Amino acid sequence: MITRKHYAALLGFAFVAAWIGFGFGGAILCALGAAVSYYAVAFLEGEVDLAELQARFAPPAPAARSPGGPPRRARVR
Repeated sequence: MITRKHYAALLGFAFVAAWIGFGFGGAILCALGAAVSYYAVAFLEGEVDLAELQARFAPPAPAARSPGGPPRRARVR
């Protein structure tokens, strides 16, 4: 069985081989094409939820304020 470490080592080797064979720009394009293809297939198989990804990368929502605002101090005369 192939583990994540083996898969990462294989991808690293393939990237360096592409870098040597095609140059750095070609290797980056190969890696980008592989990532796009991976996520396209994962999306089609239902493994990627775009709403969850959007929520993960969206800025946090501002905190809700109470209608009356913060409590006020009593004035003592």
